[in-house]
Amino acid sequence: MVSIERSDGHAASARVVLKLGDDISTDAIYPGRYMATVLPSETPQYAFADLAAFNARLRNREIEPGSVVMAGSNFGCGSSREQAASCLKGHELVVIARGFGRIFLQNAVNLGLKVLVCPNLEAEEGDELKITADQVHNITSNNSYVLQSLPAARRAIIDAGGLIPYTRARLMRMQTGKTETG
Repeated sequence: MVSIERSDGHAASARVVLKLGDDISTDAIYPGRYMATVLPSETPQYAFADLAAFNARLRNREIEPGSVVMAGSNFGCGSSREQAASCLKGHELVVIARGFGRIFLQNAVNLGLKVLVCPNLEAEEGDELKITADQVHNITSNNSYVLQSLPAARRAIIDAGGLIPYTRARLMRMQTGKTETG
């Protein structure tokens, strides 16, 4: 599963800061009226712009990196706008959903947004979660839920921080390998 364990190898704890339902479109995540803004350094200010109170908390840095946005099935459905994943990555949020829209999931992987599939997760805003490689334990309710593992290649890309850092690291390893062998 996507690594969100601490650097010391222990499970990470995170708080659910937003709970959403099914079929959350990319337009709800990153409204179309902001499509002229494409730079990853600028997109975060528009994350969930139509949820004014939550957006204000994000912009005011009141939400800790690693906090969880929890959603139902088909999170990120709709358009192929990459900014929907980019704006969440900019706040270093973790998205745990029962399922993701296909294009959103690939955009999230490519950008290194930490996404987890947990089909049975039950949690509320404010709940504290302990996340390991294969499960989410809701500390608040004392229930555990199995994570659905992403393919190893996708996990590696997310863990590297996205497709560009992943590719750069692979190329560097290849170049180093060639240098060392002759």
